[in-house]
Amino acid sequence: MKRKIITTGDGSKTIQIEDWNEQYHSKHGAINEANHVFIKSGLLHFFKLYPNSTNISILEIGFGTGLNAFLTAIEAERLKQPINYVGVEAYPVADTEISQLNYVQEIDKNRTGLFKKLHETKWETTNALTSYFKLTKRQQFFSDIKDISQFDLIYFDAFGARVQPELWTKAMFQIMYNALKPKGVLVTYAAIGEVKRAMKAFGFTVERLEGPPGKRHMLRATK
Repeated sequence: MKRKIITTGDGSKTIQIEDWNEQYHSKHGAINEANHVFIKSGLLHFFKLYPNSTNISILEIGFGTGLNAFLTAIEAERLKQPINYVGVEAYPVADTEISQLNYVQEIDKNRTGLFKKLHETKWETTNALTSYFKLTKRQQFFSDIKDISQFDLIYFDAFGARVQPELWTKAMFQIMYNALKPKGVLVTYAAIGEVKRAMKAFGFTVERLEGPPGKRHMLRATK
C-alpha cells in the first residue's frame, strides 16, 4: 500500500497509508495526541494512582514510529522511575521513513541518540537504552500475544476500527485483559461504544475521558 510522510497539526510528522486514509498518529497533532493519551492519561495517571510503584512494565500495541516509546523513555528519566517497555509490531516501519520523522527536533534536540537507539536495537532482545528505560521489541501479530499478568500499563495504539476492525474485538480485549496485572491500566485514543462494550465484557472498568486535539473523547480501562 502507498505510504507517505505528512505534517500534522502541531508541526510533527507521521506516516499516512493513502489507500486507507489512515495515519499512524492523529493528523491534528502526532506529539500532542501521544502526550495526551499515553503519557498524561496513561503513564502519569498510573504513577498518581500507585506512587510507590517501581520497575513498571508497559506493553505497547503498535510500536510503529517509536513516538510513544520515545516520550516514555524521556518521562522515565525525568521521574527517575525504571520502566520495562515492550513494543509489539507485526510490520516494522522502514528506516527510510523513520529518518524523515522530526520527533527529536520537536521534542528535545539533545535526544537524537536515544531515538536512534529505539530503532537500531535488535528485535526480540531486551536492551537498556537509559538508566531508567529497558526496551524489548517483539515482531508479532497482536492476536498472538500470550502474556499473562505481565504488564502494569498498556498503550493500545492499533490502527482504527474503520480499517482494521479485527483489532478492536472482544477477543482482542480478552488478550489485553489477560496480559495486564490486577489493577493494571489500558489507555487508547478510541472512544466508540462497541470498543467500550468489548472492554466491559471481560471485567474492565472503563472511563471516557476528554480526548486529544481534534477528538472529543478517549478511553481508559482498569483491570
